[in-house]
Amino acid sequence: MTNSLARRKLAILPVLLLPFGAVAACSGTNAETDCGVNSCTVTFDRGVEASASILGVDAELVSVQGETVTLAIEGNNITLPVGDGEQGEEAEGFDVSVKSVTQDKVVVEITANP
Repeated sequence: MTNSLARRKLAILPVLLLPFGAVAACSGTNAETDCGVNSCTVTFDRGVEASASILGVDAELVSVQGETVTLAIEGNNITLPVGDGEQGEEAEGFDVSVKSVTQDKVVVEITANP
């Protein structure tokens, strides 16, 4: 009986760890990622090719023109205004918004739509 209980607990363990695996799956090139289960904040470096693989999609910083940022989400370009008060755009089933732009970094929030 104890063996059976131990097997059930071990069978459930991968399911319980799944959200942590999704978080660990986020990565970037010239970008930092901070991901949860359905949302990521990506900080792209400016002046270099910067991209991130998050929540099962690829995101790339294409350009920054004044207060406008162009990103490629799964290869589709979207242009967004900069600012916390601005509502984001929907792309590939995600809400995407630009939180801030500095001389060196672009901070973007990407959230999965329910």
